[in-house]
Amino acid sequence: MIQAGTILDVADNSGAKSIRCIKVLGDSGRRYAGIGDLISASVIEASPGGATKKKEVVRALVLRTKKEERQDDSTHVRFSDNAAVIVTEGGNLKGSRIFGPVPRVLKKLGYSKIVSLAKEVV
Repeated sequence: MIQAGTILDVADNSGAKSIRCIKVLGDSGRRYAGIGDLISASVIEASPGGATKKKEVVRALVLRTKKEERQDDSTHVRFSDNAAVIVTEGGNLKGSRIFGPVPRVLKKLGYSKIVSLAKEVV
């Protein structure tokens, strides 16, 4: 569960290393985001020479959460970190690579491009 103020690792090569969630996007008054949800975030730490800079406000897609989530087949998926990838306004990836495991649920949600770039699909 990701909420405002949560710090996430960035799992792509867009230049940002960590981000802080500002707002969970979606319904009015929505408090928590899970795997496959969009958030608005601020870049806390960025690598020099990257495409995204520190203090920049970006949109991100949540890839992994520490809190387990139940899938359709009654299994639970839990990861060791909270991670997201930075996306553009149109929903395309800002980076060209994805690091770490990616849940299979993203394919059903319409993010097949992200699933195809990942090396490990859980």
